[in-house]
Amino acid sequence: MPFNVIIVGGGLAGLTSALHLSKKGLKVLLIEKHKYPRHKVCGEYISNEVLPYLNALGFNPFDFGAKNITDLVLSTPGSRSIKIKLPLGGFSISRYCIDAELAKKAELNGTQIVYATVKDIQFKNDQFEVSTNRGEQFEAKLVIGSFGKRSNIDVKMNRDFMKKASPFLGVKAHYKGDFPENLVGLHNFEGGYCGISKVENDHINVCYIADFKSFKKFKNIEDFQVHVLRKNKFLKEAFQNYELAFEKPLSISQVSFAAKNPVEHHIIMCGDSAGMIHPLAGNGMSMAIRAAQMASQQILRFTSGELESRSALEASYSKLWNKEFGTRLKSGHIISRLFRLGILSELMILCLKIFPFVLPYIIKKTHGRPMKPEL
Repeated sequence: MPFNVIIVGGGLAGLTSALHLSKKGLKVLLIEKHKYPRHKVCGEYISNEVLPYLNALGFNPFDFGAKNITDLVLSTPGSRSIKIKLPLGGFSISRYCIDAELAKKAELNGTQIVYATVKDIQFKNDQFEVSTNRGEQFEAKLVIGSFGKRSNIDVKMNRDFMKKASPFLGVKAHYKGDFPENLVGLHNFEGGYCGISKVENDHINVCYIADFKSFKKFKNIEDFQVHVLRKNKFLKEAFQNYELAFEKPLSISQVSFAAKNPVEHHIIMCGDSAGMIHPLAGNGMSMAIRAAQMASQQILRFTSGELESRSALEASYSKLWNKEFGTRLKSGHIISRLFRLGILSELMILCLKIFPFVLPYIIKKTHGRPMKPEL
């Protein structure tokens, strides 16, 4: 018997959609390559804008030790800094924890999870057929694509962003050390920026994005951190004083912030599959959760008959996605470019100190309003 919805990829967007749709009684299949729990290259900070929605799904991140984030410190490559109260605040929780707990809750609500790699997605006669590396074939009326930043499926679909340069590298590790539980740090360095926050097990998550051309000049991650990141005094203090909790840092290459379409080949794209905001804007995880809510709500409108056709569903979701995230993505690009302008970024921090109300305004441009707890 076909599923109502097949979700390809079990990151935040895929898991949240699975939980939402299964709670509403749809027959949902989630296909994910790797079993939970697992670590992922991620900043692990989430804006509080998503809390009403997560609570409506029956999920409270603070039940699992999430840290309440109230303050932000932002620094330039030259170590000039400014500290402010975040307009909405946020929380910090590891992907190792939140992904596994959302998967448990989705399964309890009826989602079927299959651990396999999707090899192909075919759309024929108004129906999807999804095949895996284990020789399985599944059918569904709808497919949500939440397979991350870059995948073999993107290649098969010949998506436009795959033809463009992917010039960034992401590195993440957990550390042991002393860091305020209520603080998130965003520290710029030449060719990139680094986020620091404490997560649920009192480990400190350190995650950075770097220009790959800059990184290639050094023999390894440690060499790059010593000669580039440590020029920022805040990062120097972190790497000197913290003890690595992982065996070695995790890394991911070919990270791109190029524009993507929220619907491709009739697949509803969600999370990083639909578009990525620069990590300097610090809001990618909440965007994934918000996109999951929008996708789920439009799918429920379609399955109930309120949206009368597949084309109406696709148009409705695309319009909502662009309205919700278009300005955020543009703002993220502008902010990241400004902080790569060397001396101008140093002057910008001085201006922000003179006019402190400007930074909260900028943050609001990359964050949404508190989500309505609507399922």
